[in-house]
Amino acid sequence: MWFHKLTSHRGAAVAVALGVALLAAGCGTAAAKGPAKAPAKASAASAVTASVRIGHATVKGKSIQVLTNSQGMTLYWETADTATTSHCTGSCATLWPPLLSSHKTLSSPTGLTKAWAVVKDGNGNQVSYDGHLLYTYSGDTAPGQANGEGLFGKWTVATPSMVSTLSASSSSGSGGSGSGGGW
Repeated sequence: MWFHKLTSHRGAAVAVALGVALLAAGCGTAAAKGPAKAPAKASAASAVTASVRIGHATVKGKSIQVLTNSQGMTLYWETADTATTSHCTGSCATLWPPLLSSHKTLSSPTGLTKAWAVVKDGNGNQVSYDGHLLYTYSGDTAPGQANGEGLFGKWTVATPSMVSTLSASSSSGSGGSGSGGGW
């Protein structure tokens, strides 16, 4: 009943739905592993050259170069992932939509020199750069945002050099991985 009352307020309903998704998802836990359908929000790409670009986002108060999808949304990687296995599938992938590609071979976008790959994992054919599987964050609502940076001590923006920005943020206590799934 309390949820019904909140749904009359669109913003509150979205916040509640997001909260429920956060509580229900066990991203990074055994419950979240395994095959999952690609979420509707996932960035299906026709080719990496058309879907990944270099853009700018504000991270820790500074504008830095980041990798973005074709809509200019910041791309991220999760430190718990391996080069071939995503720890963010199922309900986690609704908050962190994976960057997917319908092609199995890729050519490098201009200015990006590290290795590209398409990895078949629990999300489908997910794009990786420099051995890091790529995602967007549903909390970013416009290009140039990096609201997912440092969340849960596991998420960092993808940069052309793929240097993690987490080392500085993890010591400041921004999120922490804890034992609650941590995505």
